[in-house]
Amino acid sequence: MSGVPELVRVDSFGIVAIGGYVPMLRLDRQSAARELAWSGLPMPRAGMRAVADWDEDALTLAVEAARTLVGDVAPDALRFASTSAYFTDRAQSGMALDALGLPRTVRTSDAANSRRAGTTALLDALFGQRDEIVAAGEKRPTQPGSAAQLGFGDGAAAARTGANAPARLAGYASISHDLVDRYSSREHPTSYAYEERFVRDMAVAETLVPAVRDACTAAGIAPDRLAHVAVHEPVGACWRAVAKALGCRATNHCEAVSNAVGDLGAAHALFGLGLAFEAAEPGDFVLLVGFGSGADALVFEVSGPVPGADAMVRALKEGQVLASLSRFLSLTGSIDLDWGMRAEFEQKAQATVLERVGRDVIGFVGGRDSTGNVQFPKSAFPVNPALSQVENMEDVRLADLEATVVSVTADRLNFSPDPPFDFGLVQFENGARVLMEMVNRPAEGFRVGDRVRMRLRIKAQNSRLGFRTYFWKAAPIARPVLGEA
Repeated sequence: MSGVPELVRVDSFGIVAIGGYVPMLRLDRQSAARELAWSGLPMPRAGMRAVADWDEDALTLAVEAARTLVGDVAPDALRFASTSAYFTDRAQSGMALDALGLPRTVRTSDAANSRRAGTTALLDALFGQRDEIVAAGEKRPTQPGSAAQLGFGDGAAAARTGANAPARLAGYASISHDLVDRYSSREHPTSYAYEERFVRDMAVAETLVPAVRDACTAAGIAPDRLAHVAVHEPVGACWRAVAKALGCRATNHCEAVSNAVGDLGAAHALFGLGLAFEAAEPGDFVLLVGFGSGADALVFEVSGPVPGADAMVRALKEGQVLASLSRFLSLTGSIDLDWGMRAEFEQKAQATVLERVGRDVIGFVGGRDSTGNVQFPKSAFPVNPALSQVENMEDVRLADLEATVVSVTADRLNFSPDPPFDFGLVQFENGARVLMEMVNRPAEGFRVGDRVRMRLRIKAQNSRLGFRTYFWKAAPIARPVLGEA
């Protein structure tokens, strides 16, 4: 049964800014499918797939997408959405809060178990009419040889809600329908998909058409008034059927996301929304639809540019082609290589240590002493040789600052799941100098003098205990522009 709940009207309440992030590596589907042609397995061949590094996961991706939305004023709440979060009994939103440097008085919540978790969290934030950040990230495991392995992609999207928004929520509808188009479970962690024609027929008739129609009715417009849409399709051609049934000719920007980086799960519709906002003109109506065990349909009226949308368009054009299929299989966990004895090191994180310094670590917070010198980590006795007494250091967040590489080593002896292991000293302009790992290696390698920015990554992983810790790593400021695959 569909329904349109009452919305207490607040003028111009909606999305005030939007953000997205996709990993740097891109696998060309055609070349990958060519490698597997001997198998005869059907798989996508057009476009590219975004591939996360070994030290990226749903949390780190979501944090990267939300970083530009934080600003000087803390939101009322932070919501995290994912179907592939690493921890099942530990709030990722709480870790994201510390990573983003937000005060612990900000309310946090996690949404999961559905690909529409991102739009559901956004709808709740909008319905509550509060200043909130919604961040969705995905790095979903896939079965080698499955269509999902090339069809899925890793990435994240985020949105901030508030008043005086350039994208006002005009109407919405939500339908719950336990249509099993695909699923994953503890015993079957990779996605299992059902027959496409059945899924398309049921999704279009029972969920998508009613949800979109109801949302347009709530917005007071006919479906043909929709100028742009971001509809997460369970299978291809769903929007084409919906548009035909409703008499709508709007472009589905989620198709461009699927082609450029793959299906981003809970983040997919939100990323497509960024592209739709960038293409929209003042006065346009834009539709957002999240799908999974039902559908959420939201109609926005655009009055001007939505901050962050242009960067999401650029993000799809940046990256580095991943030419090696075996490297792709290793990064996605599809093959388990024997890395030798150096890979047997096991690091156990103590809860007491995390309680003491965890917020400074995941937030990359250093300290400034009374002379103005900044150091990381903070310590009771500063490293400044001019001081010899205990100091109460002022917090200085380094995560959002740029730095310069002052020494670098490319090490193939120390273990790294994606060698070489790049590390070195980076110098911040405030004086802090930190020994850091380096990621997103340029084609020519890292060099002294390179300017870098900080990226949240997995620092250590204990597979036996199922635990991981996070810290920031240095990455090039600029990303290469993708050539044609």
